[in-house]
Amino acid sequence: MGFELEIFGERREFEKGTTWEEVAALYQDRFDCPIGAVCINGKIQELFKKVNRSGKVGFFTLKDNVGHMTYVRSALALMLKAVFDVFGGEVANACRVDFTIGHAHFLNPEGNLEPTPENAEKIKKRMLELVEADLPIMKRSYGIDDALDLFEDLGMHDKAKLFRYRRSSRVNIYEIDGYYDYFYGYMLPHTGMVKYFDLFAYDTGFMLALPNKRKPLEVEPFTEKRKLYNTFQAAHVWCKNVGLQNVGDLNEWVCNGRTDDLILVQEAEQERRIGEIAKQIAERGNVKFVMIAGPSSSGKTSFSHRLSIQLRTMGLTPHPVAVDDYFVNREDTPLDEDGNYNFECIEAIDTKKFNEDMLQLLDGERVELPSFNFKIGRREYNGNYLQLGPDDILVIEGIHGLNDKMSYALPDESKFKIYISALTSINVDEHNRISTTDARLLRRIVRDARTRGSDAKRTIGMWPSVRRGEEENIFPFQEEADVMFNSVLIYELAVLKPFAEPLLFNITKEDPEYYEAKRLLKFLDYFLSVPSEFLPNNSLCREFVGGSCFRV
Repeated sequence: MGFELEIFGERREFEKGTTWEEVAALYQDRFDCPIGAVCINGKIQELFKKVNRSGKVGFFTLKDNVGHMTYVRSALALMLKAVFDVFGGEVANACRVDFTIGHAHFLNPEGNLEPTPENAEKIKKRMLELVEADLPIMKRSYGIDDALDLFEDLGMHDKAKLFRYRRSSRVNIYEIDGYYDYFYGYMLPHTGMVKYFDLFAYDTGFMLALPNKRKPLEVEPFTEKRKLYNTFQAAHVWCKNVGLQNVGDLNEWVCNGRTDDLILVQEAEQERRIGEIAKQIAERGNVKFVMIAGPSSSGKTSFSHRLSIQLRTMGLTPHPVAVDDYFVNREDTPLDEDGNYNFECIEAIDTKKFNEDMLQLLDGERVELPSFNFKIGRREYNGNYLQLGPDDILVIEGIHGLNDKMSYALPDESKFKIYISALTSINVDEHNRISTTDARLLRRIVRDARTRGSDAKRTIGMWPSVRRGEEENIFPFQEEADVMFNSVLIYELAVLKPFAEPLLFNITKEDPEYYEAKRLLKFLDYFLSVPSEFLPNNSLCREFVGGSCFRV
């Protein structure tokens, strides 16, 4: 007797031993790109698994988040397997998958492999051979003690440290033709499916360029983002210097009772960098407009307050200006492709009025600044007058701050542009990076629940739209910044964990956001919790968990 599956509203029986890949093959022609995973009764299944129950089936293609991330992990595994084959296990284990620039993943060999075009070509050639060989990607479940022994034997000490702090009794380890590794999340069934990639030498390492979700069968040309790369590298060097590079290291600090020391050191480092930015602004001498921009949940508000304090120590008098106060009236707001108000495009801002007011202030005139009433959707004037003296400076916060269309009339020498984002600095382990997007999403889930009464389901549901707005209006201009500020705190995910978990557990299997919630819960399970009472009241993390001394 087999299993009855409901697929696209029809019921069909499948024999025992049928794999999900065989099921997916029957329905592949209904999709315009490959199926990467399936789900049955709300549970995600990898394609190499066998059907073992009856139920309702859905499919994830490489255009879906689940399918796309399955492809990305499989491509990274393919790259590391190629390094293993060409240069040996010691070199492969030392490599770190550190961060992404656009859709390219940076492989840091940590000095164990020279990043030359010749070595990049060797790795890429072996990857293509593995694709052609169409080798199975096999998954095996190990008891935790056996897994720890395997990791130690293979020299994967970061993974051994990570799993010492896991409560689960078993660990899933993947194998590709004698190469063993752990990957956080689902994988494709065989190497032949990883057809779309490019690999090349870049600075101190290698870049693995992969498709994005919108065009899963196409690798876009790599776009140089040197300032972003340098900011990531600076964070990596700092973490290495303090001896904390992955979640296992962080958990060890927590268990050894060193959390308060870690927080003080991290906060001091962040304050030092904010002070350096304030010094740069003051030394320029002719800056009147500090333009701060960054994606959602970057900590822009807390940063602007702390920067303003540092500017005061330099003898300057900062005044906050929110670009949101220059929204056009609600009836004039552009609509997006779904017919909803598009508050994130630059056309939603009255840039003409903004530039008029800023030029008048620059000329020393007294100007009444607007305040946007979000309840009625109109700009109001409530007697907020401002006149700039020699030491006055405006701190302007808004998503379009780096776009010259926002401040087209202002002299370049009067502007100082700052890009801020939470650029994660530690990894789960050497081969599993922490997504900057995940860190910001968890920040926003916690903050939305605390300040707006929004549940995690709503925040996750609107996140794709938020991300589209960032990709259109923020990321293209990040390299225009005079300075990039990394707002991530090395300990923050351990602090966010007890706030986020109850919110995520409240999402049910019936909700479309369930898969993302479950993935985030599994991710948070790597961390030991850190109590928020250790945080200073001016910490950027306070913007999300509460208790800030600033109005955020």
